[in-house]
Amino acid sequence: MSIRTEKLNLKKTRKALFTAPLNRFIPVHAPAVSYVMVDGNGDPNRAPAYKLAVESLYATAYTIKFACKAKGEDFVVTPLEGLWSAPSPESFTARRKDEWNWTMMIMVPDYVDDEIFQSARIRAREKIGTLPESLRLGRLEEGLCLQALHVGSYDDEGPLLAALHGDIMPSGGYDFAGPHHEIYLSDPRKTLPGKLKTVIRQPVRRN
Repeated sequence: MSIRTEKLNLKKTRKALFTAPLNRFIPVHAPAVSYVMVDGNGDPNRAPAYKLAVESLYATAYTIKFACKAKGEDFVVTPLEGLWSAPSPESFTARRKDEWNWTMMIMVPDYVDDEIFQSARIRAREKIGTLPESLRLGRLEEGLCLQALHVGSYDDEGPLLAALHGDIMPSGGYDFAGPHHEIYLSDPRKTLPGKLKTVIRQPVRRN
């Protein structure tokens, strides 16, 4: 294995996946990338499973990081991401959170394989006591997407999503091709709600 002289920063090497214009959707291509992932459902503000999912992801991701660093392949842990789905797109614009299904994720380098993941999973379980059964290493390829930056509270995303679903996608001849995707660039524990930065991505296909 080659020795890196500096940390791999996926936010820089895959910059297009972590940046977008403010309140303006542009087309991007999201290639196949690796994630540590956990599935769940319900209001993320109230569901205990959501808190465990996020805790498990960070515990596993940092364990993977330190294992890779010991082998000379250090990397920067990327922001939390989420795939969101519901019976109707109106569930998001109306913020009916109890109807939401989610897959929370943290991107990892492509060289992270199942052996590294399984070892990290065991160590993460030792740290936090329990892990969700759905915790896994997976690949996601979204292809053509529309992507914009939202600044503000998560609950203020409704108008931007309403414009995407009701105007931008229909006028551009787009249809849904995957779950609503969010990339949380800000730490909500350290950032005021009005200053939270979130990349909003919607996989699409041409009608």
